[in-house]
Amino acid sequence: MEPMESEDRLYRLNGVAHVAGYLDEEVFVTHILQPARVISGVRRQQNMPLHDRIIPYLETAGLYHLARLNSQWFWVDEPLLSAFIERWRPETHTFHMPFGECSITLQDVAYQLGLPIDGEPVSGCLTEFENLMEHGRPAWVWFRELFGELPPQSKVKQMTVCYTWFHERFRVLPADASDETVRVYARAYILMLLSSQLFADKNANRVDLRWLPYLASLDDLGRYSWGSAALAWLYRCLCRGTNRNVVNLAGLLQLLQSWIFWRFPTLRPSGFDRFGFPLASRWATFMPRNDRWAQRLASAHISLDRLRVHDPYSSVEVAAVIHPKILVEEHRRL
Repeated sequence: MEPMESEDRLYRLNGVAHVAGYLDEEVFVTHILQPARVISGVRRQQNMPLHDRIIPYLETAGLYHLARLNSQWFWVDEPLLSAFIERWRPETHTFHMPFGECSITLQDVAYQLGLPIDGEPVSGCLTEFENLMEHGRPAWVWFRELFGELPPQSKVKQMTVCYTWFHERFRVLPADASDETVRVYARAYILMLLSSQLFADKNANRVDLRWLPYLASLDDLGRYSWGSAALAWLYRCLCRGTNRNVVNLAGLLQLLQSWIFWRFPTLRPSGFDRFGFPLASRWATFMPRNDRWAQRLASAHISLDRLRVHDPYSSVEVAAVIHPKILVEEHRRL
């Protein structure tokens, strides 16, 4: 690398301009990353009652603890997340901090959200995935079999369904529902949980059908490492967020913010001393300010410059609330 090119190339990866290279431009201060629109789907999800008859399916899938976090809307401190994005390096998937590099790990996923981190990989084709359906069945044929009906054409766009249709159709489980009806409602709940929370993207008002192959067998959902897949998706979203032209941040923002608050005590809000499992539930009632964004971003920059290493999981209090399944030897090795 030529000396004259080193600084310029440091802030570019695959031709994409890293946001850290433009922090001195005053115009960018008014374009802080705004994840609120991206995670609007989670706001709808929190209105989905967690019926007692659906809970066993969530427990089998390893998603019950995440569903419990869904009972309240999770607010995010957007200027704080923006400051962390500026320190994310796509080459290494780490935040570059004053004390060195750090990143969200599988341990954080298990402790913060209670998601399984050991199991089969969640994989598949994100485009033309319908060609991979079992026995070559069209996606909408399988959809009808799994959910008992098809949405109106006005609610369909390519391989996605409008979120409001799912919410209105499957929000209330009938009191006299049969076992098969409960399974249908459980599939709908899990599908919305995957689309709006674990793998949220910028198309927050639609539910993607790419999860149909997994939902076809509810009893097999527990075989997969949902935590690993969700973490990989968050990494990808963080990488995209480093592009200076990106103003919306997708991914599992609940994990990102809770990780920040737990790992860096000087950045956490005051008055949240009590906690249980999963650890992200500690911030369930957190409500950030919604003004003075530029000043708050500048304050976050200063705070990050002063950060030091901290291990929050080594305390006896934390160990006492962690779910036993998270502490089994297989997970600890991971």
